Amino acid sequence: MPDRPFYQPGASSVEGLPLLLQMFHTAPLVMLKPHWHAQVEVNFIVRGNVHYRMNEHEISLSAGEMCFFWGGLPHQMDDLSDDAIYAGAHLPLVHFFRLHLPADVRHRLMTGATLVTSATDQSDNDNFARWNRYARSGDPAKAEHAVNELLLRLERVRFEPYRLVPETTAGQEAGSAFDQQSSRNVGRMCDFIAENFLYDIDCVNIAAAADIHPKYAMSLFKKSTGMTLNEYVNLLRLSYAQALLMHQDANVLRVAMDSGFGSLSAFNKSFRKLAGMTPSDFRKGLAGAR
Repeated sequence: MPDRPFYQPGASSVEGLPLLLQMFHTAPLVMLKPHWHAQVEVNFIVRGNVHYRMNEHEISLSAGEMCFFWGGLPHQMDDLSDDAIYAGAHLPLVHFFRLHLPADVRHRLMTGATLVTSATDQSDNDNFARWNRYARSGDPAKAEHAVNELLLRLERVRFEPYRLVPETTAGQEAGSAFDQQSSRNVGRMCDFIAENFLYDIDCVNIAAAADIHPKYAMSLFKKSTGMTLNEYVNLLRLSYAQALLMHQDANVLRVAMDSGFGSLSAFNKSFRKLAGMTPSDFRKGLAGAR
């Protein structure tokens, strides 16, 4: 393990750009620490095997298996085979809400579950490679085509065998169905937040972006995502802050201000709640890993 290269987030990577839809087809890197980001992550294992340590569970995947999960909770690829290749995407929430998935699946994903399916074939190997090429081609039409095909592929899981990890426990709340207008409203709120999370915004500003009442906006967002509007705003700020903290010359107070937090105390409280440690301890851990 010490001789292996490892993954290190940066301000130009997925953590710092919550509106970015990234596709990839590459050899994965071991993560020395859990990270989080404001996108749904899709992973298809092309070759070899990998092991994930999620927020409250662990999973191992082998070639031909696909998973997706909400990246807003800490997660870590902590082991993999030397020959591992994986493909996939980081989907901003606005794309996730375009998916026609069973309501309970969407709810479970947004509250920490991982969807895993082995119902794949050679076409998935070919398609993920092509989608990655299209997304990186510089041609907007090709990139849009790749996204639309990927979303259709993800929707196909409802017609084939899949499992949710962990399994549903007795008494666990199930999600409820949402109409297209509700999904569009949530998408508009997500877009506005992603474009403005570094500024001082509140539920009134966010609701106005979707042209709905603030109380309805708060209720709809909570029901759709399992998070309050304030929790989602803080998640984007923390994702951005995490990337900034990776820089060797990072100053915690400056990171707090640059990430949209109004004070160091608010930053420390939010960071500890998500990461289980203070930003300063996070920095110390990085220094020890280098």
